[in-house]
Amino acid sequence: VQLQASGGGLVQAGGSLRLSCAASGSISSANNMGWYRQAPGKERELVVVITRGGSTKYAESVKGRFTISRDNAKNTMYLQMNSLKPEDTAVYYCSAEIPWMTTAFRYWGQGTQVTVSS
Repeated sequence: VQLQASGGGLVQAGGSLRLSCAASGSISSANNMGWYRQAPGKERELVVVITRGGSTKYAESVKGRFTISRDNAKNTMYLQMNSLKPEDTAVYYCSAEIPWMTTAFRYWGQGTQVTVSS
């Protein structure tokens, strides 16, 4: 499975962006999918994860502002980001854990840059 993230860009504080993560194969069997981000000089951190059943877990810093969704029919996951803040500036990566046999593999997209100006 290959993941292609897109939708990043430059936006002013308070603005919105919608990220997309298109998968080359089916995501309906994914155990979970999520968005991570990495700011310069910082470690990659979890932004939000969504399970196969639709349960979600958000980082405290984005709760109430970001919304994750997945469209299994289109093999695509989205991240709607509202009320963006300069501290949201980072490279955003999408990820999916796909089961195979008795194990599972985690796949990563290439990342999309989000820059929020103050």
